[in-house]
Amino acid sequence: MNLITMKHLRYFEALARHRHFGRAAEACAISQPALSLQMKELEEILGAPLIERGARQIRLTGLGESLAARARDILRAVDELALLGRAGIGAPSGRLRIGVIPTIAPYLLPRVVQALSARFPGLDLRPREAVTRRLIDGLLEGRMDTAIVALPVSEPGLVEQPLFDEEFLLVRPSADAGKPAPSPDKLREMRLLLLEEGHCFRDQALSFCKMSPGVARDMMEGSSLSTLVQMVGAGIGVTLIPQMAIPIETRSAEVAVTRLPAPRPSRTIGMVWRKTNPLANQLEQITACVREVAIAGTAPPHGFPVSVVPPPAPADP
Repeated sequence: MNLITMKHLRYFEALARHRHFGRAAEACAISQPALSLQMKELEEILGAPLIERGARQIRLTGLGESLAARARDILRAVDELALLGRAGIGAPSGRLRIGVIPTIAPYLLPRVVQALSARFPGLDLRPREAVTRRLIDGLLEGRMDTAIVALPVSEPGLVEQPLFDEEFLLVRPSADAGKPAPSPDKLREMRLLLLEEGHCFRDQALSFCKMSPGVARDMMEGSSLSTLVQMVGAGIGVTLIPQMAIPIETRSAEVAVTRLPAPRPSRTIGMVWRKTNPLANQLEQITACVREVAIAGTAPPHGFPVSVVPPPAPADP
């Protein structure tokens, strides 16, 4: 009698995640006919259909949905078993799948990669830039090892380690350089440019301005901080960006940067990983290195300091 194999589960999990044979086959580095054959074999073993095949995408049957959830749990547990051997090694080594959100990646990731590669030459870094929800899903499903995101993420299955705090700064046309900084109430009346939906920085900016997502749909949006700043330079409106982005994003735009009145908007950046990850001790070492990179990069451009969050005190034995 044929038995379900890890190959079956990995291929099926990819298909359940992508809901498309072509994309799932590409993710698994196999041909689409080979993937289809494996799925047919899995359905024959189970004696029931798992997939409803449509013209453009597939749907999972009730059994398929149940199997997808269990397959993710099994694959994550197997991957963590494979990490146990590395857990006994003092220095971090091997593959590290590290995610970073788009409002951090261009400004911090290059220095982080350089520092980690120098400090831990045995590391095989696999960075990925994505919005917070995709990174969290990747962590929970075992497709990512750690991620640098804005805290809190409030996921019970994840460890959160703060790295540093930084302010949000107002970017407006250079002609407004001498004007007083607006209050949140005044800012709501201005033409505010925002990142598109899915970015946590968008939600944080809306929260500071006490604006609802419904109102924000009528505002101008951009796919990156660079786009927002260039639009401000063209006189289209104003925007908020994190302090770490100022040196890069404002060097080629005719804009003025202003601190907002207290209480100033800010965010906490941190690292997160699964509580069940056997490499927790190594991830602590990696976090310490990233924190050092943040400290080294806190020379205050434009006079706006970053506040580095110290590592938490060890628990009492």
